[in-house]
Amino acid sequence: MDERIMVRVREEATGETRRIESTRGATLRDVLLEAGISPHGRYATKANCGGRGLCATCGVRFETDTPDADHWHDKLAEEFGYPRLSCQIELATDCSVVVPDKRMWGGRA
Repeated sequence: MDERIMVRVREEATGETRRIESTRGATLRDVLLEAGISPHGRYATKANCGGRGLCATCGVRFETDTPDADHWHDKLAEEFGYPRLSCQIELATDCSVVVPDKRMWGGRA
């Protein structure tokens, strides 16, 4: 089984699209940060929970098949259309995500 996967990331704020190679099982938030892409809004770049699924500032939207929701916030996100928490998503397959342009803390963007 190939342990490498590809993540296509589009940053809504800049329109830039990048492809990132990662290891299967890696956390999406960590993969984004290692590639220099912050999943957090500009005000939460330094003030966030560090990947514990508490602050809800690292949301992304999937353009491809969405992984199953395991975290309580992600179950609500799935139901009400909020972005998914990148800190709670372990990468299992190639995927394509959008990092929304988050203008304010807690916004639906």
